Amino acid sequence: MGRHRKSFWTNSGLSMAAAVLIGLGCTVAAAAALAALLFYVMKDMSMAGAFAGAALVFGAYTGAYIYGKYRRRKGIFGGSLCGALMYLVIAAAAIVFTGEITGIKKLLLLTFFGAAGGVAGVNSKRPRNLRDQ
Repeated sequence: MGRHRKSFWTNSGLSMAAAVLIGLGCTVAAAAALAALLFYVMKDMSMAGAFAGAALVFGAYTGAYIYGKYRRRKGIFGGSLCGALMYLVIAAAAIVFTGEITGIKKLLLLTFFGAAGGVAGVNSKRPRNLRDQ
């Protein structure tokens, strides 16, 4: 009988944690790139809020897309949960650094685009290196 290793993505807790970390990493990278664009090219800080929202959208969509693509089930639920967990991490960081909690608009933004990313990930092409679940 051959040995069969289960995929990392079969464990829902580990895969959700990985997707949230990927989403937060993409959010930080996008925020840094957009801040550099805003500061060096545009030289006007009036669009800072929109660029911050764009970075959040990119991170939530990317993290949930990765989750949906490799998990291959429950895309809308997993994606919105990924966005909500990202919100919890961001809210905890905001409480630690500023002493204030973030607004509900950020939660809605992250859950909506997380759900969209999860659905897109589930409906995308199956990855080649994904072992049978």
